[in-house]
Amino acid sequence: MKVRHTLLTAVGGLMLFGASLSSQAESTLRIGLGADPDMLDPHLARTYYGRFVFAALCDRLVDVDEHLKVVPGLATDWSWSDDGKTLTMNLRQGVTFQDGEPFNAEAVKFNIERALTLPGSIRKSEISSIERVDVTGPYQVVFHLKTPDAALLSQLTDRAGAMLAPQAAAKPDFAMHPVCSGPYAFESRVQQDRIVLKRFENYWNKAAYHFDKVVFLPIPDASVRLANLRAGDLDLTEGIAPTDIKTVESNPNLRLAKVTGLGYQGITFNIANGKVEPNSPFRDARVRQAFSLAIDRDALNQVVFEGQFDPANQAFSPVSPYHVNTPISARDVDKAKALLAAAGVKTPVNVVLLVTNNPTAQQAGQVIQAMTGEAGFNVTLQMSEFATLLSRQQSGEYQLSLSGWSGRPDPDGSIFSFIHSKGTLNDGRYSNPQVDEWLTQARQTNDIAARQALYGKVVNQLQTDMPIAYLYFEPRIFGMTNKLNGFTPSPDGLVRLAGVSLK
Repeated sequence: MKVRHTLLTAVGGLMLFGASLSSQAESTLRIGLGADPDMLDPHLARTYYGRFVFAALCDRLVDVDEHLKVVPGLATDWSWSDDGKTLTMNLRQGVTFQDGEPFNAEAVKFNIERALTLPGSIRKSEISSIERVDVTGPYQVVFHLKTPDAALLSQLTDRAGAMLAPQAAAKPDFAMHPVCSGPYAFESRVQQDRIVLKRFENYWNKAAYHFDKVVFLPIPDASVRLANLRAGDLDLTEGIAPTDIKTVESNPNLRLAKVTGLGYQGITFNIANGKVEPNSPFRDARVRQAFSLAIDRDALNQVVFEGQFDPANQAFSPVSPYHVNTPISARDVDKAKALLAAAGVKTPVNVVLLVTNNPTAQQAGQVIQAMTGEAGFNVTLQMSEFATLLSRQQSGEYQLSLSGWSGRPDPDGSIFSFIHSKGTLNDGRYSNPQVDEWLTQARQTNDIAARQALYGKVVNQLQTDMPIAYLYFEPRIFGMTNKLNGFTPSPDGLVRLAGVSLK
């Protein structure tokens, strides 16, 4: 680099020419991700990191602003019937998909029906209240619901509301060549290396987007992501480690952006999914309680996260109005041992815990391993790439898994799919009919107080049933070059690129 700098300085007469060439070169934004996304099909995908890509690739019917308020997207306005069972949406005109197909009411009907019927669709339970979609005009659709659904609009701000090009989405290899209507179109992907998007020249709001290309680079190690940011090989990265906050703040070339997030991390227990052994100790709620009681969440936060994270015992972040004020159980090794004895379980209990293959998750796993060991659990950590970990969870090829959820503005989006008996993300196959009823009732009312009461019952019941041992809530911590303008972090953790530019 020194040689290049000397040469450019020596030939100062060429500087203007070089600047002219630079202004004509492609502008590229490089974003670091904590892991490689799974499949690039919004109806089948489940990783947090995939949501970054979809935010640039696929417009949704509606979106959320920095205050988590639902705002227009491809739907310009909407209205509800008095009984809450009919939602009418008027759609944006003059929009085309990246393959030239027109966006209209028929495209919306196709997308919702695909999300509800596609084999393996993760979105089914998110929008299961929809009975049918009627096209009532070229740019108007009516959603007829089986029951009122207070969470539906919020679900449509995410992957359930992403609009895919119908002809492309009808092909079996859509995930390899995704086509949507967002500001950036898919160009290429190299697994575990990069995903490249290019500017969509016919985008309806093209003037708000300032990059010719956006490159997503999966780098599991937070310290390596930071090194790339400091070296200028990344312009923006999510997931700055708490131990690296001061490093970013002290660097005059970098900036830090932090916001309290909606997401949580926890341990999902395999209760009845896949080929889990009939005599698995984790079928007994007392064993799951014992494992949770053996973990000191405050100590975990201090040791691994420099005190930057909030200990958790539920799915609802402290920034949510649905956060339930119930005390987090203190670590109690003696009670954990007593629960194992009452369950008739002999110690040590051999356990395999799936952990994402990054240093921070590994450190958290090691702390959990040591703590639970004192209560009689012999924990073996099994490292896995994130998408593989989720695939194993889904298929039931696990005992315990350290994983989480990035959170949703509406509480239903953070709990229904994971806890309801028919939830498409219920990887432990937990089932409690009473909890199912509370969750369904909470979906069917817009009364905030009534919903808060119902979610309070769910959270308190889960302290006993313990299908997931919630551990901590994650802040969203971004590092960026100080040349980046216009980026504002959102509690949902996504990178929205409208108005973002590089000096």
